[in-house]
Amino acid sequence: MILDPVLPASATRASGPLVALYAGSFDPITHGHEDLIKRTLTFADHLIVAVANNMNKQPLFSVDERIAFIREFTNDDPRIEVRSFKGLLVEFARAAGARVNVRGLRAVSDFEYEFQIALMNRHLYPDLETVFMTPSLDTTYISSSMVREVAKFGGDVTGLVHPMVADALVRRYREQGFGRPAEYGATDAPTERAP
Repeated sequence: MILDPVLPASATRASGPLVALYAGSFDPITHGHEDLIKRTLTFADHLIVAVANNMNKQPLFSVDERIAFIREFTNDDPRIEVRSFKGLLVEFARAAGARVNVRGLRAVSDFEYEFQIALMNRHLYPDLETVFMTPSLDTTYISSSMVREVAKFGGDVTGLVHPMVADALVRRYREQGFGRPAEYGATDAPTERAP
């Protein structure tokens, strides 16, 4: 069982306000991300939500759109800063003065990859502590990729993302020629195989 984070002395408030970093592509931000943002603020004084600008990926939404979605959720909370970054996370964290790197673990399968990244980050920037957090039970199954897939084929994502994001997903996929099954032409409708 993973309990609430117990931070090492190097990351405590004794040396000033605790700045935490929560980085990801957030393409788009989901209720799972929102859950971790809220819970991080229970132990951090300031949270930087860092939107990765990864040139190797083709995101559905631009960096500016993703930042706007996050800011809509955070509602101008002065404790939360939303920024984009390129390059190594540790260099961004060092420049921002972050001492804690928050990572979400939805399943055991996430741990091996995240553990390797955490060890490399510690090698590159020993003052940055990684804190693994599990999502709330009602958001464990939510991922950005799954939300995109459901929305792409007309599924209802209103319980998975902020309403602004849900609307944006519908618009973006309609622009790309996707939508609800009722909107497909007769020749495009999925066919079922006979049993």
